[in-house]
Amino acid sequence: MTRTAYRYVAATYLAYAAAVFFAVLAIFLIADYGDRVKAYSDHPWRDVAELYWNKLLVTSLQLGPAALLLAASAAVSTLRKRGELTAFRALAFPLRTVYLPVGICALVAAVGLVAFDEYVVTGASAKVDEITVSRFNSWGDWNRWFRPHQWFRRGNRVFYLRAGDTARGFDDVTVLTLTPDFRLGDRLDARRMEYVDGTRWRLSGVAHRRFDAEGAALETSASGVYELEAPANAFAIRAGRPEQMSVAELVEQISARRGAGLAVEPLVLSLHSRFAYPLTGVAAALLAVGIALRPGRRGHLTVALVEGLTIAVVLWGSMVVGKALALGQHLPASAAAWAPFAVLVIAAGALWLRREGRLGWSGI
Repeated sequence: MTRTAYRYVAATYLAYAAAVFFAVLAIFLIADYGDRVKAYSDHPWRDVAELYWNKLLVTSLQLGPAALLLAASAAVSTLRKRGELTAFRALAFPLRTVYLPVGICALVAAVGLVAFDEYVVTGASAKVDEITVSRFNSWGDWNRWFRPHQWFRRGNRVFYLRAGDTARGFDDVTVLTLTPDFRLGDRLDARRMEYVDGTRWRLSGVAHRRFDAEGAALETSASGVYELEAPANAFAIRAGRPEQMSVAELVEQISARRGAGLAVEPLVLSLHSRFAYPLTGVAAALLAVGIALRPGRRGHLTVALVEGLTIAVVLWGSMVVGKALALGQHLPASAAAWAPFAVLVIAAGALWLRREGRLGWSGI
């Protein structure tokens, strides 16, 4: 009988999860299109359709955890309104009869969202940027994420690489060497820089200036191999939004950017959020179950949705604040990503323990 109850609660929850998900997804996309319809009126409908297909994929990930949360609150309210929670209590079913099916279903959905993000949303997000810029001429913050990196720092050297990449070589290069007291020790200007091996690079068309207390000395050479203490991947910095990179690419870019003296907080935040954000939906769903099971609560669907939306708004606000603190380097990016999940787990656990303390293990 308990297994039948588990399946019934799971089916009720999944039905609401699907309904809520498609409802909020449709509302969001319709509102987004209505807000931008003038900008799209002079463009082929195929371009608009392709843009919104990719937006649909990206938005599915963004709204997935909220749907898990709202569905949990609505499902428990429906069980209460139908008198099924009373039946569970009469049969001495434990609290896990409601918690476990919702938790398992939400966890499976969260794992699916992680995979969906990794293999689908990363490409769809990049496609949204490409279509928006190339077909609708809307640049937004494109330059912030897609402008090539030209300045790098490795140890006491600062590199200014104006054009090129490691595979093809760099053109019009400047390498500054700083002294321990942060003065300019020497400067290398080269027409071209190409990788040799290890941390050595071949410079062509070189002008080498050395600075000391007596002044500056200039040496020129047609070509030479220099030890620059920079491996081949030192300048392999990929342009693009962090959310458009796979997990492997994020790990690689975090290492490369740290070595080059570039900020890594956005990438670290994106890496941890890749897992923390979907799992936050699981914790929020369990918290919604606990709130919906409180004694004296009536089974009104409107109340359930208001409670779910309140949790969602608080969650969204905490994520925005955490992101701002992380990007401002006031809070570790990993902590900013996982803090909402941890708070929700603690809150959901506290409600569980409170209910267990009132009714004992055997009661709902």
